[in-house]
Amino acid sequence: MLVSLTVGKVDAGVTVLLTPDKRLIEFPSILLPPNISSGSIVDINVSQNSSKESAEEHKFRALQDRIFNSFGASEPSTPALRCRNATQTSVVLEWDPIELATADLISLSLYRNGQKAGNIPRPLQMHSTKISGLAVDTEYTFHLVLRTSAGTRLSDKVTVRTHKMTDLSGITITTGILPGAVKESLTQAVERIGAKIVDGVRIDTTHFVTTEGRGTAWEKAVENNIPVVRPEWVDACEKNGRILGVTKFYLDAMRPGPPSDEQVAPPVPPKEEPPRETPAAQSGAEPEGDDYDEKGGHERQSSDDDDDVDEPTEPEQKAKSPLPDEQKMRLEDMEEQKVALRPKEEEHSKDDEAANGEREASEAKDEDGEPNGKPAATPDGASFQEVEL
Repeated sequence: MLVSLTVGKVDAGVTVLLTPDKRLIEFPSILLPPNISSGSIVDINVSQNSSKESAEEHKFRALQDRIFNSFGASEPSTPALRCRNATQTSVVLEWDPIELATADLISLSLYRNGQKAGNIPRPLQMHSTKISGLAVDTEYTFHLVLRTSAGTRLSDKVTVRTHKMTDLSGITITTGILPGAVKESLTQAVERIGAKIVDGVRIDTTHFVTTEGRGTAWEKAVENNIPVVRPEWVDACEKNGRILGVTKFYLDAMRPGPPSDEQVAPPVPPKEEPPRETPAAQSGAEPEGDDYDEKGGHERQSSDDDDDVDEPTEPEQKAKSPLPDEQKMRLEDMEEQKVALRPKEEEHSKDDEAANGEREASEAKDEDGEPNGKPAATPDGASFQEVEL
């Protein structure tokens, strides 16, 4: 189709064209002839290029197919959760490897009873987890939530009930170094109680049974905090018909049994020190016989009685014997007391002399038969007047 247009205003970038019905059209100046100016008339031929249009459409469709095949053909898979093993206080859960397709992983979370229990570390490498610290004979519900750049996927809910104390089917044993007869007896006991024995230490291994603490399996069990017990623990569980604690059956625990020949020596009592001898006893001097001759056997008996009494030790004698300075001070104090009491004694002596003089005078008058008229003194110093009636 041929269209004639009149050039209006010409600018460096855009030129205004006028249609016959006076419509304005902005047209790129670079597509117009170089010598045009305002008022020039240009003819523009407009037509559809069908072949080119078909080629571009085919090219665009091919690009969309490649994008869909690369990013939209497969989707992330939904996690498939299941219970691997359950005991009285723990549950081991496992799931299939996660298929993300072309999506990016954001997180993989575990939910317990509808509440988030935590994120799974390294979800592309780990396909199992162990939940411990659960209550005995209790029902729990678990499910996984996978978050990716292509959306969120939820696994089916798994209901697990922990075992009773009398249910021994959850016990999973890995054996270490055992004698042949012991290992055979252990295998039979495990079958009788309904437990199982697995090869190698795994995430669901509950106990490691061995008689020697060495080997690669033993090291791995210790590293994973798996109880290392003796074979007697399985026999005790079978005998009691319930799961027992492992404290008394640890490999390094003392085994109960009859007392051994080696008995612990009793503690030696402290030695009593003999009483120290006095200097007289140490010198070995004996009393002379003259004293015995003068006083007879009485003094010997008193000495024997003195010997029966425990003699004080030297420190006690030293403590009892006062020092010379102390004796001197005591003597001075006694003299001062005597000086202080001396005037009173003199007064008493004067009163006594006067009383004696009066008593002598009264006796002399009594002899002459004349009344003395003075009060008679009593022995205790009191006096009274004799009156004739």
